[in-house]
Amino acid sequence: MRNIKLTIEYDGREYSGWQRQKNAVSVQETIEYALEKITLEKTILFGSGRTDSGAHALGQVANFKTTCQLNPIKFQKALNSNLPADTVIISAEEVSLDFHAQYSANGKIYVYKILNRSCRTAIDRNRVWHVDHNLDVGEMKKASKSLMGIHDFVNFSQGRLARGSTTRNVIKTNISEMDNSIIQFSIESDGFLKRMVRMLTGTLVEVGKGKITVHDFEKLISTNEHSKHIFTAPPWGLYLYKVNY
Repeated sequence: MRNIKLTIEYDGREYSGWQRQKNAVSVQETIEYALEKITLEKTILFGSGRTDSGAHALGQVANFKTTCQLNPIKFQKALNSNLPADTVIISAEEVSLDFHAQYSANGKIYVYKILNRSCRTAIDRNRVWHVDHNLDVGEMKKASKSLMGIHDFVNFSQGRLARGSTTRNVIKTNISEMDNSIIQFSIESDGFLKRMVRMLTGTLVEVGKGKITVHDFEKLISTNEHSKHIFTAPPWGLYLYKVNY
């Protein structure tokens, strides 16, 4: 038995997300189907975690076990020949049998892209969130500093009903103004709750619009008091950038 690790890039707009679902096309199912054609085995693909419907990945990681003797480079080429154009295997490598894409991970980096200009985009309409209100990036940066360190992010988990601990350690954040009116928010943490990055991004945008203050945002991080000021950004600006091991 062999264990093969894949690093995967995908455009999520045509998918229901990473995880296999009934009556919907997922990234996991699409790659498993391609693997079965190559290995002639019923293969289970273990991902580092779910991504939302419509969200993208630049560095999703998954692994599968197989008795097929193809070397990793041939696995990569064979998979890319059998996958749709919106999904690409960036790399494939053989790893120890105890490696698991989810349980071996010690953190992830997400990136969210906002197009901040008056007119929408035609080319990148499914890859950025268009916000036509002029955002105060300086205030957004000030607010984002409160994310650093260990906090209870219960306010930033879907429905405030996340199972298990809602405490996470945020290692690094950055908000930068890119070319072509793009504002990019990146965040690295030891783990993420469902919708956490989208809720943080949406609420930081509320700060940028002046609808809530930096102090208001800091209170959302430091207390568990429910607030109507939490806003969830749409999925199409979100990218799983990297999984750390």
